[in-house]
Amino acid sequence: MPSWKNSIVIQAPPDRVFAYVSDPSNFPEWIPSMVEIRDVIGTGAGQQYEWTYKMAGILLHGEGVVVEHVPQERSVHQNIGMIEAHVAFSVEPHEEGAALTLGVDYGIPIPVLGRLAERIVTRRNEREFQLALDNAKELFEA
Repeated sequence: MPSWKNSIVIQAPPDRVFAYVSDPSNFPEWIPSMVEIRDVIGTGAGQQYEWTYKMAGILLHGEGVVVEHVPQERSVHQNIGMIEAHVAFSVEPHEEGAALTLGVDYGIPIPVLGRLAERIVTRRNEREFQLALDNAKELFEA
């Protein structure tokens, strides 16, 4: 199961950064290839939603559940469906604003994409995860 983790410093208050990145409704605005979030139910731990994500040109569908939520600090989302994943967002105060960390552990749907595409998709996903952090920074600092 591939995993990826990185951080970025954003010149914005940590509480604003956390509120934005932990809200699934905002995912399509800053996470590349996140096509749609719909049917969001609840807030915090136990929150549920449905998603559509585009990987290697293929639309994949599933559900997300917030399995851990520490207000203003950490949110962990478990995705089930055509992609199995754990996505963790954490925000810490930093002298320049907020340090946002994104961590992703995910499975690549081999039957859908094929073994040959696995390495290419993994590299592309790593670039997109970094782009997500860059997008979040740009949204707050623009």
